[in-house]
Parts: sequence; structure tokens; C-alpha cells
Amino acid sequence: MKLICKLVVFLISLCAIDLLAQPAALPADMRAKVDSLAQRTLAETGLPSASIAIVQNGAITYLQAYGNARVDPATPARPEMRYSIGSISKQFTAAAILLLAEDGKLSLDDPVSRFVPNLTRGNEVTIRQLLSHTSGYQDYWPQDYVMPSMLKPVTAEKILDLWARKPLDFDPGTEWQYSNTNFVIAGLIVEKASGKPLLQFLSERIFGPLGMKSVINIDQDRLTDTDATGYLRYAIGPLRPAPKEGKGWLFAAGELAMPAADLAKWDIAMIHQTLLKPASYAAMERETVLKDGLGTHYGLGVGVRQQMGKRAIEHGGEVSGFTAHNMVLPDAKVAVVVLTNEDSVGVSSDVAHKIAALLFRESDASQEEQQSRAIFAGLQQGKIDRALLTDNCNSYFTEQALKDFGESLGPLGAPTEFTQTARQDRGGMTFRLFEVHFPQKTLEVWERIMPDGKIEQYQVAAK
Repeated sequence: MKLICKLVVFLISLCAIDLLAQPAALPADMRAKVDSLAQRTLAETGLPSASIAIVQNGAITYLQAYGNARVDPATPARPEMRYSIGSISKQFTAAAILLLAEDGKLSLDDPVSRFVPNLTRGNEVTIRQLLSHTSGYQDYWPQDYVMPSMLKPVTAEKILDLWARKPLDFDPGTEWQYSNTNFVIAGLIVEKASGKPLLQFLSERIFGPLGMKSVINIDQDRLTDTDATGYLRYAIGPLRPAPKEGKGWLFAAGELAMPAADLAKWDIAMIHQTLLKPASYAAMERETVLKDGLGTHYGLGVGVRQQMGKRAIEHGGEVSGFTAHNMVLPDAKVAVVVLTNEDSVGVSSDVAHKIAALLFRESDASQEEQQSRAIFAGLQQGKIDRALLTDNCNSYFTEQALKDFGESLGPLGAPTEFTQTARQDRGGMTFRLFEVHFPQKTLEVWERIMPDGKIEQYQVAAK
């Protein structure tokens, strides 16, 4: 009877997770803004495609793909297509370690020598230092392209022979330096502590329970014809098919590919803390502090920062042909996933942050935009309402300044889009950042507003 009850509870929990993952309706005005942002970004950058998922209130509210997942023959991107997520894979390896710690099979403060022998200073470096990039082990792949040696298969032990059995780059815990080598070691620790291959453990303990049904291990398998194709550019030349890394090079550090919806399901579990214990999530999301007291803005396999005045857990990813960005704001129950099929570009991060800014605009943002837009329109004519400004800002807008504003901005005509993208308090003022789009140019407007509403700063610059 107990077994049957447990089975029923498990099935109910799976149904609950699946319901959470069902797309709800993003408000039409917000959908239009996200669509416009994505389409404009692809047009301006030449990015082949992007797949986007948005989570609000702990549920997926938006799934959409843009552009072509394959250039020749032209194949439109679809939300169910898989993209490589690169180093976002690291948080899954970190979660596997945390699950094993919950199982009592290891401790974050165990020396790595307990599981992987003959590493440099392996009796001093801890598992926690691997996951936080504070171990001192040298990165085996800092380059943003695939070298000839990486086209051939490799084993994890060979990677460790070349990069983890040499002198450390620094004493453990004294510096932060991103290193893929750390996660190769962590992946081996998962396998030795669990007695299972890494991907089997991830599938049984993470992907299966969360309903992440389309995950693939591209370290051993290639994406299929029904998935996105990866591309690169030489300088600003045309898109070219990106080479595929040899087997073994992405193990535990960048081996996963999935649709945006699957990654969003992981984010939902992070928001609701349904997979790990609260203490494990706290350990993952806590900023690592070095021995000298400096913060690193990094936890265990994830970046730890503040975005829009809220706690943000995020990470980017890049492997040959793909870049991705995943941002979770757990306290606000919001997440943004952006997957793209071109490497060595920052578009995925840029788009994710812009979407988050759209989602977190203050309720009076439209009024703020209207005022800023009106000021901008006046400056295009060399005019400004001085009653809106502080004495300092009035002194900035000299006769020469107004003349330059009018002569440089006027010919651009009316902007096609005027959007607030950031807001932050500083020095008793509120900082507002706006993007102003024209057919051939994008500008930024910086405002600083006093508590009484007077404008202390209004500047315009090219983006």
C-alpha cells in the first residue's frame, strides 16, 4: 500500500510539473514587444535564429522561435527544436553533486582526491572549489573557436593529464578563474560517487522528474535534422556551418542540448525549489567569497548578480555554432531563456536582459517613456521645457548644446521605438535608461531624476 501511495504522489507531482510547463498567454502588448525585439535583433545582427521561453509566476507564459534554424535549405525555427546550451550545462553537473551530497555520498568540502586520484594538490582542492571556479585548475578551452586537436575524440582522463596534473594557476580559494576543467573533474566525481554514467544520473534524477523529455547529449551524439544547425562567421562575412567538437571535449561542462521549454522547466523547478532541498539551492545560489574577502559573483555552476534590483541566477553558454543565456529571478518567479545558433556572439545575453527589463518595468513606465519621448522630440527641434529640469541640468543645456542636439537628432525623424530598458536608484536619484530606435541607428537616453521629479540629467548617445 505504501508503495502504491508513493507512486500516486509521484505521478501527481509529475502532472503538476507538466501543468506548470504549459504555455499561458503573455499579454498581447508584451508579446508584441518581445516579438519586435527578437525580430529587430535578428534583422540587425544577421543571427540565423533564436528560440525564446519566458516564465512568469513560476509557469511558462511564452514560447516562440524566430528566423531559420537551418540556412540552406531555409528551415524556419520552431520552439520544439533543440539547441546546444553550452556552459549552462554546468549547473546540471553542479545539481548532480548537490543531490549526491543530499544522499550522503559526498560533501562539498571533500578533497577531489577522494574520487579522482593524482591531480595537482588534489588533497587541498575541494569539490566546492571546482563548482565555484576557485580551484586553480587551468581551463582547457578558453578559446572561442574549435582548434584542430578538438576535432578528434578525447577522454576525460586525457584532459586531466594535460590540464589538471600541471601546476595550479593560483592557490585554491584565492582567485576566481573560469575553467571548464573543473567540471570535467566534477563529472567524474558524479560518476564515481553514484556508480552511474553522468548522463544516466542526470536523466534519472533531474530530466525525468522534471519532464525534460527532449534533452540530448551532444558530447556523444549530433543534433538531428529536426533540430537547429550551428553556424559561425569569419569576421563579418556570411554564415558558415560550424565544425563539431570531437567526442569527449564537452563532457560535464557543455554537453547538453534541449528546446527552450525544457530549460524553462528546470528554471521553474529552481523557482519552486522542487528538485533539491532548500539548503542545496541556497548553496548553489550563494556568492562564493575568496580567502581575501572579495566576492566572485558566482555560486556553484551559476552566476549570482542583481538585475533590475532583484536577485538573478544566470549563466551563458557557448559551444561551436551555438550561444545561449539562461536567467532566473527566483524571488520574482521569473525566468528568461534565449537560445541561438551562431557562436561567438553576445546576442543571447543581450536579448535575455532586454526581455527581463521589459517584464520588470515599473507600472508608471509608460508615463516615464511618454515624458522622455516628448523631451527627445523637443530636443530634435533644439528646444527643451526648462521647468522640468534642475538648475544643474539647465546649465548643461546651453545654447550651443541645444543647437547640437537639434542639428544631430532632427534629421533622424520620428523614432520607430522608444523603450525603457533599465531603472536603478543611486545617489538619491532614479536612473532610467531608454533605447531609441531609428531605421539605421539606435541611440540611448540616460536620465537621472530627483525625488521631486525634476530631471538632473538627460543625455543622448549612440549605442
